[in-house]
Amino acid sequence: MSTYVYGIIRASHSSLPKDTDGIGDPPRPVRELHQGELAAIVSDAPAELRPKRRDLLAHQRVLDAAGADGVVLPMRFGSASPDDDTVTTVLAQRAEHFLERLRTLDGKTEYNVKANHDEEAVLYLVMADNDEIRMLVEANREAGGGSHEEKVRLGEMVAAAVQTREATDAELLQQALEPTAEAVSVGPQSTGWLANLSFLVDRGSAEEFLAAVDALRQEHAHLELRVHGPLPPYSFVDTPASQQAEGGTAEAFGAGAAQPTNG
Repeated sequence: MSTYVYGIIRASHSSLPKDTDGIGDPPRPVRELHQGELAAIVSDAPAELRPKRRDLLAHQRVLDAAGADGVVLPMRFGSASPDDDTVTTVLAQRAEHFLERLRTLDGKTEYNVKANHDEEAVLYLVMADNDEIRMLVEANREAGGGSHEEKVRLGEMVAAAVQTREATDAELLQQALEPTAEAVSVGPQSTGWLANLSFLVDRGSAEEFLAAVDALRQEHAHLELRVHGPLPPYSFVDTPASQQAEGGTAEAFGAGAAQPTNG
């Protein structure tokens, strides 16, 4: 049976609560595999591993319990290894990297911020900032709506202006929040979001970070911001150099199927 990996802790880390349940139906008991200064939080893996809500929440609960008394390197949902020996081998091979990450992430948490535009508000800004668009709108209005060609031209101009504004606002978002964070990770773009950023924040500075998000909302009403956190620092388990040289941490154990939070 393969081994499911939830996260990595220091071997000296306080043990998990007794009878902690992991993923699966019925839930698999969670245990620790020790190797030198490190330990992996694991359980037996189900025969079929799919990102069902029940298992996603179980994965998160195990990490929350592990992180209650110290730093944990969280694995993304779906990280599995052929067996326990493979897990301890990876711990031994990458011990220096894991210990460095544990030191770096101690006392830190992750906040994910996604942004998009309030459509009506951004159209108003585009009109206000672009004389050519504003003049074409007025000309079409005076012409009773304008010809088909003029409407198409206007639509293309507006779309291009909105796209430019998206890039500008994505940069604005990062510049505004970066000073209150220890590090920033740019996430994959998805439909409907102009920015998807994860911030590594010192737990003692969380209120300052959230205040900066609120200030951004007030100053730029055309931006719709969605904040998830505090989260385990999924986006900061690996440094870019280690990802290129050795592959990502989750990939060292197995394929990561999904990330259980961030929305």
